[in-house]
Amino acid sequence: QVQLVESGGGLVQAGGSLRLSCAASGFFFSVYNMAWFRQAPGKQRELVAAITSDYNTKYADSVKGRFTISRDNAKNTAYLQMNSLKPEDTAVYYCAADGRRRTDYDYWGQGTQVTVSS
Repeated sequence: QVQLVESGGGLVQAGGSLRLSCAASGFFFSVYNMAWFRQAPGKQRELVAAITSDYNTKYADSVKGRFTISRDNAKNTAYLQMNSLKPEDTAVYYCAADGRRRTDYDYWGQGTQVTVSS
């Protein structure tokens, strides 16, 4: 019923760009905060970027100035524009939705692989 489906991952050279999409369905998207997380092999999951229902954004220090999170409520879709990619950005990227109620992030996607070659 509730789904978050990531797309747009792939292999890119260092310095390149990639745009991830997260298509949401089954919940009231416009009132949810959305976020992108990533997890690299052997590392903990980390918050990359988040955008609130009123379009406030925050970013991990490691991606600030390079990544941009956005959302299109008419399309029930969140995006992550990734520029100036570095090999250390290599990870599985997940989108997540936060209804700001009892739990932090209620829904999670399956993830999309981003690989940045040096």
